[in-house]
Amino acid sequence: MKHVFCLMCLFVATLPFFAQENAKDSVTTLDEVVLLQEFIKKKAVGITPSSSLGIADLEQYSPIDFASGLNEISGLYVLSGALNTNRITIRGVGARTPFGTDKLRMYFNGIPVTNGTGVSAIEAYDFENMGRIEVVKGPKGTSLGANLGGVILLNTKPPEVGNTFLNNTLTFGSFNLIKDNLSFRHSEKGFNLNLSYNYLETDGFRQNNGFERDGFLLTSSVKLYPKGKLDFLVNYIDYTASIPSSINQTDFREDPRRAAANWLAARGFEANKYTLAGVSYSHFFNTGLKTTTSVFYTYLDHYEPRPFNILDEFTNGFGFRSILEGTVFQGNFTIGAELYKDEYNWRTFMNQFRDNDGNGSLQGAQLSDNKEFRSQLNLFGTYNYRLTPKFTIQAGLAFNQTTFDFRDLFNAGVENTSAQRDFDPILLPSLGLDYRFKKGNLYANIGRGFSNPGLEETLTPDGVINPEIEQEKGINYEIGGRFLLFNGHLSLNAAAYQMDITDLLVAQRIDEDQFIGRNAGETRHQGIELDVRYRQKISSNWLLIPRLSYSYSNHRFIDFVDGENDFSGNALAGVPRHRINSGIALRNGRNFVFNITHQFVDEILLNDANTLSSDSFTIFNLSTRYQFDLSQKFKVGLNFGLNNLLNTNYAQSVLINAVGFGGAEPRYFYPGNARNYFAGIRAAYTF
Repeated sequence: MKHVFCLMCLFVATLPFFAQENAKDSVTTLDEVVLLQEFIKKKAVGITPSSSLGIADLEQYSPIDFASGLNEISGLYVLSGALNTNRITIRGVGARTPFGTDKLRMYFNGIPVTNGTGVSAIEAYDFENMGRIEVVKGPKGTSLGANLGGVILLNTKPPEVGNTFLNNTLTFGSFNLIKDNLSFRHSEKGFNLNLSYNYLETDGFRQNNGFERDGFLLTSSVKLYPKGKLDFLVNYIDYTASIPSSINQTDFREDPRRAAANWLAARGFEANKYTLAGVSYSHFFNTGLKTTTSVFYTYLDHYEPRPFNILDEFTNGFGFRSILEGTVFQGNFTIGAELYKDEYNWRTFMNQFRDNDGNGSLQGAQLSDNKEFRSQLNLFGTYNYRLTPKFTIQAGLAFNQTTFDFRDLFNAGVENTSAQRDFDPILLPSLGLDYRFKKGNLYANIGRGFSNPGLEETLTPDGVINPEIEQEKGINYEIGGRFLLFNGHLSLNAAAYQMDITDLLVAQRIDEDQFIGRNAGETRHQGIELDVRYRQKISSNWLLIPRLSYSYSNHRFIDFVDGENDFSGNALAGVPRHRINSGIALRNGRNFVFNITHQFVDEILLNDANTLSSDSFTIFNLSTRYQFDLSQKFKVGLNFGLNNLLNTNYAQSVLINAVGFGGAEPRYFYPGNARNYFAGIRAAYTF
């Protein structure tokens, strides 16, 4: 691996840069950037409103800081404890999840990559390969799962017909960061191929915070004349990440670099090998109908030594997704089906790190052996009808059936906890209205959504499936508008929403390594979202582009009684009430761009009693890029950035309702990185 990496470094030193594949990099003019982003067709069906990030947005940040890019989207917040510890919340949904991202659906190039219990791992993808990220907030994406949190659609860079090039990007920075992305891209009429290899290594800001990753991506399309097209996708990630875990308030204030003492002593880490393979076939009929059918396979091999035990697991998953699109009665329709099944196998072992002479984790006797079969079937349909040239109505209906089949392979007789759980089928209707006018559009929608419980939430403290656990269900109401003002220089998007969620899933911590779930009443999520972007040409070659996004979140328990505690009326923990993300970009044609970005995050309540909260914080970052041509075929680009300019000590993620064990302080905080830098060089050869 090290030799391969050295060869890539040599490639960077000898090949110049081809700017973002044929002069469509973020350092091009704004108009070119907009054209590239619009070239990737939006995946949200019909008039369903969505927010998106393009290449120019993502390239404002370090290539390993995808959280800052996603946090530009109002209503969405990424709590990032480490490169491998991310929790994405949308409109407060998912804020109570202890670890990881759930209660939303994620697709990669149209293929679902959310597992059987609703968990999505965004860290399994290299964001240098992304061309567009699209987000549907709330359960209005009927054909995309109708999960309460919404949908995240990851799309790789689009093909550019007639171009073939080899591109390499090398980045280095603080905490011994080294990252390399090597890609070959070829596109001609009827065929395109993209091969990408990426490598990442960093020691991290904190103790026991190292991360090393290798990744490979293949995408290809073949036109089958006259009406067919085949798309191929293979994504492979192999990474090992040490785990510093959360720390208590004293350590957070005095030395945020510290790891949790027990995780440091055990040298806790996780090793993951993740494979996604898929093939899609699209066919266009003379009648105007279009069908797209995808089959896919996923595999995850996960090994994680923790202070309390060692987890060894693997998951095989497969599924299909088929969509039929067409026109009937002068309206557009989409109908389809999506089936996902996976087989989850996990075992736990004693961790004898205390008897290992300070050498970290040591696997001991086996404690459990389990298998779970999980299945989700989604059927969906939407219909768009234009009542007038300006007014469109969209109706949708989805159906979900979820089953869990749990097998205890370790215990026998009365101690065996095997069980099956079939959730009740659920219908998920939606309705949307859209009125378009010269300067923009106004919209309103209502939709029902759901979220499945995670594995821990389905089990009792004795490891038995809890037959009383129900799916979360909610109804989302939203109104908004998108406006282009001042001759198109100013774009303004605004939305107000209310989401009422019943059967709220609560993960209750009963031990350091054990959570159980239960349904606990009702929450009401209310909020306002605002996104503003302005572009002003200040000379013949210079553009000034300020932007701002604002999120207001008023999320409360309507009915929540926990034992003797009545939390009804309290604010929902884990969600900042106010959040501002802003920035300003200065561009000079194709050659130069300078960005300053800013993020303000209000205090976050840490418990359901609303007696503790994290401090609010403000972070500033800057970055700059410059490109030049060595010849017609050789291009070079340089970039540099500084993150956390004011060296603020802040919590980039928090753990809700943390409990201290053995008299220790509760560990609520995941510190963000101190001031740090990154720098890079891009080189490319065009054939």
